[in-house]
Amino acid sequence: MEIIDFRLLHLRALELTTGVVDQVDPEDAERPTPCPPWDLSALLSHMIGENYGFAAAVSRETDVPLTAFAPRAPGQRPARDWATSAQVLAGAFAGCDLERRVLLAEISEEQRFPAWMAIGFQLLDTVVHGWDVATALEVAYQPDGELATATLRLAQLVPAGPTREQSGAAFAPVLPLADGAGEWSRALALLGRDPAAATLPGRERTEATTRLG
Repeated sequence: MEIIDFRLLHLRALELTTGVVDQVDPEDAERPTPCPPWDLSALLSHMIGENYGFAAAVSRETDVPLTAFAPRAPGQRPARDWATSAQVLAGAFAGCDLERRVLLAEISEEQRFPAWMAIGFQLLDTVVHGWDVATALEVAYQPDGELATATLRLAQLVPAGPTREQSGAAFAPVLPLADGAGEWSRALALLGRDPAAATLPGRERTEATTRLG
């Protein structure tokens, strides 16, 4: 299987999502998100926990347990807590062996994946959860063309079917979409998200441009 190095794209995804999370205030904690029943605080807890879990999975010599991916609730400065976790993750991915097979206990407690594929999984989560945060805040969020293309290709690999309807499923069932929709809208629909949800009126929209580091 061809090795795909997603690391530069993943770093751009982290930067895009960091620009959105920078706009989160403590009073936003209970805002609803496109990931029910999670409110914004629960979503950020999941995202931060995922960052630390994936970082541990690719950097430690031994398998990490499912608890490594456990949610980590942000404190009074959610943007800082997210950015710290993103920097830890970026550092772990930068130094990892792309061919090394790692255990991602939250996906499978038996199957191992090459690290480059784990980075692809995390890229998908980062881009889409960034949209989830932006939708909760009602601010602008648009991946660039290369990120949208990569996200769509990864989304096309996510299995559909009845498992999507079960409680606790990673993604909601695929949504129908009109012909001619763009790559980003198609990716969202494949992952059970309504692209129109982000067009609701709310706080003044701003572009997410903050960079890591």
